[in-house]
Amino acid sequence: MDILTIASSSRGNAYRISDGQTSLLLECGVPVREIQKALQFQLSKISGCLISHEHLDHSKAAKDLAKRGIELYSSTGAFKAIGIDGHRVNIIKSLQSFTIGSFKILPFDVQHDANEPLGFLIESMGTDERLLFFTDTFYLKYTFENIDYIMAECNYSAEIIGENVKAGKITESHKNRVLKSHMSLETLIELIKVTGTERLKKIYLIHMSDGNSDEALFKRKIQELTGVEVEVC
Repeated sequence: MDILTIASSSRGNAYRISDGQTSLLLECGVPVREIQKALQFQLSKISGCLISHEHLDHSKAAKDLAKRGIELYSSTGAFKAIGIDGHRVNIIKSLQSFTIGSFKILPFDVQHDANEPLGFLIESMGTDERLLFFTDTFYLKYTFENIDYIMAECNYSAEIIGENVKAGKITESHKNRVLKSHMSLETLIELIKVTGTERLKKIYLIHMSDGNSDEALFKRKIQELTGVEVEVC
């Protein structure tokens, strides 16, 4: 499976995945022009866009993509919050699988301050590879088996965010909001331990905080745990 990071931060998130038969966007939280440029202006090759939730850093280009003929997939709550409807809008539900081209997709509910936020288990029927994608959630209540690729939020570490509060860099209320809406390094490590990773090939760390993270530390910790390549997006 080929994975391209277009953008990954609190300022905007977008990724493209392809199994050689079908190409999908995961998130569209940057201007559509930026997405087009990253795809070498071959937007017509995209079969659909999965949107985890309505926050602008994940959905900014949704309306522009629909105008350009791209099918959008998300929850009822997310589409209502985005304020979009029409024949390009495809409502999906947690734990109800569907297909787009050669991809079979299982949405699952996650924990974030949004309207019906989702993560996605994506399986290529062409390559038999499985991708686990989740972002903007402080934990997962499900476990997964036979995963080849993980794209996981690793937003902060408890130690760093605690130090930032003591130093007055962030407020206690900001810290509490992060703790209840984003995934820490520590939680991700525990999650990976209960995930079926025998087939794991690569991990992508996404949606990392600018001030509450340490790229080198996070990469080293996850590599030591899994023994596979880790890319910080």
